[in-house]
Amino acid sequence: MRLNRRAFTSGALAGAALTSMPFSAALAQRADRMNILCWEGYNSDDVLGPFRRQHPGATIRAESGTSDPDMVNRLRAGEVNVWDLINLNQPFARQQLYPAGLIKPLSKERFLPFFEKMGEFSDYPLSFAEDGELIGMPQRYGPFSFVVNTDVISREMAEDQGWKLFLDPAMAGRYGVLSYDNWNVIHLCLAADLNPFVPLSEDDKARFRTTTETILGNARLLTDDLVAMNTAMINGEIDAYFTGGTYTASPARYDGFSNVRAITPNSGPVDGKGGVVWVELTSAVNNPDPSTLAEEFLAFVQQPDISKVVAFSEGTYNPVTQMADPEVFAKFSADELDAIQWDSLDAEMSRSVEFGVVADEAELTAIYLAARRG
Repeated sequence: MRLNRRAFTSGALAGAALTSMPFSAALAQRADRMNILCWEGYNSDDVLGPFRRQHPGATIRAESGTSDPDMVNRLRAGEVNVWDLINLNQPFARQQLYPAGLIKPLSKERFLPFFEKMGEFSDYPLSFAEDGELIGMPQRYGPFSFVVNTDVISREMAEDQGWKLFLDPAMAGRYGVLSYDNWNVIHLCLAADLNPFVPLSEDDKARFRTTTETILGNARLLTDDLVAMNTAMINGEIDAYFTGGTYTASPARYDGFSNVRAITPNSGPVDGKGGVVWVELTSAVNNPDPSTLAEEFLAFVQQPDISKVVAFSEGTYNPVTQMADPEVFAKFSADELDAIQWDSLDAEMSRSVEFGVVADEAELTAIYLAARRG
């Protein structure tokens, strides 16, 4: 969640066009411009095209980010003057962006009614600041742990073994590591029976180091390309990969490879849970010269047709909070529901903790990167 949920470059060309512009140009005619810094999907023409057609003459630009911390740091460095919306994983709005004054409250009158059709997300706490202000709209989400080939490793065994699967000597050379660095750090903590979201002792860090060196050292493949990772699994080069979920398995599953399955462990070290769930929140940047189109876009992506497009955009597929609405759910085919593992989603969510900020991020990341270098 790049605090690396993903390492794609989709949207890079659009982003390059935006960031290469002088700030004065990017800020001109703000009533007719809207700029969004986001994870891939919202920068898709399938999403932006209809919005542009609703607002002829307006310039709508989107750039896909590389990590949550990177996007946060861009706002901290002054890009509040560029962006009107920012789309990040769930902890950052409440813990970092809002306290720093980088995002601003949304209209409760306008947006709270959308929550009424979000089922379990109808009162999602991380959409709200501690002072009660609404600071982000949830949409895409999903469990994120690891992926196996169920023709070789049964779902039941993988769920029971959890992260210990990758510490089994028999698995050496049989798995890959999808190098989404911050996610790797979180998952390596879980594999070491540690809670990544609280400060660790020196003994804990030593255990993290040993676990990291073992899992990275025994991996056959390390890449940030989910397509390459799924292909390696389909071709039989590997039987599992460390760090992955509905998001990464879904393209292969949608292509008919239902043996590629995301796994959420049955148990783990954080309140008995071994999985982690990400939830994206889209927030209004506290731009001193804001676009009038920002909240229009936030309302636009709540529409049933567009919610479905957001769920199935740009080659990776995810559940969306709007699927609790029968009108939205009816838009998904049986194959699409299978691609996002709808059959087990509720159970996997119940075994997952909220994605969070790693307490000892700098030190653990340094240990991890040293192990990656070998």
